[in-house]
Amino acid sequence: MFDFSEGEILLFDKPYTWTSFDVVNLIKNCLKRSLPAPVKVGHAGTLDPLATGLLIVLTGRKTKEMELIQAQEKEYTGTFTLGATTPSYDREKEVDQTFPMDHISEKMIHEAAASFVGEIMQLPPEHSAVKVDGKRAYEYARKGKAVDIKMRPITIKSFEITRIALPEVDFRISCSKGTYIRSIARDFGEALNSGAYLSSLCRTRIGEFSLTDAMHPKEFTLLIEKMKEDGML
Repeated sequence: MFDFSEGEILLFDKPYTWTSFDVVNLIKNCLKRSLPAPVKVGHAGTLDPLATGLLIVLTGRKTKEMELIQAQEKEYTGTFTLGATTPSYDREKEVDQTFPMDHISEKMIHEAAASFVGEIMQLPPEHSAVKVDGKRAYEYARKGKAVDIKMRPITIKSFEITRIALPEVDFRISCSKGTYIRSIARDFGEALNSGAYLSSLCRTRIGEFSLTDAMHPKEFTLLIEKMKEDGML
């Protein structure tokens, strides 16, 4: 049984190309149709449209825990494509430069990954939601305007290379709040004297919350509609 007004913590596997708002909007509209009174709905940590994985949606009084959940450690898996870069550091934009890869060895790849572990300074992407002078950085980037984004400290707890099949390199990263994996892709390419961009990304964990316990947003709407039909709401 659910108590959406008192508050629920809902775990979803965000589909590819969906925005985080798409998920929240779907859940919000579903609950609006099914409950006698409106409830507040929000998410704890945005995922880019081209990323998949764990998105936590909060309802009712649980929305007060949003910042607490957002601050917890995150885990991601994904793929870097070496030898090229894009303006967005991922697949949102087309490749703008290519670089040699013949000099890259498996040993270099593992050593590069190890060099990121610990507290480091990171420059967020221009195509990101970081605020600059009251606006999101991507608003400037989409208009072709230069933007002065400041570097900020982040912590990489672990950086494991799980597969090497050049130009692709798979990884698992545990990191602090505010870490941009796209920026790690860019910096990883530079550390190898080449280039790299993020070609796939999945968030697998936020604190104690795991993707293995998540459901597709549409599964949830079907469940709620069935519960309403059965008089359970």
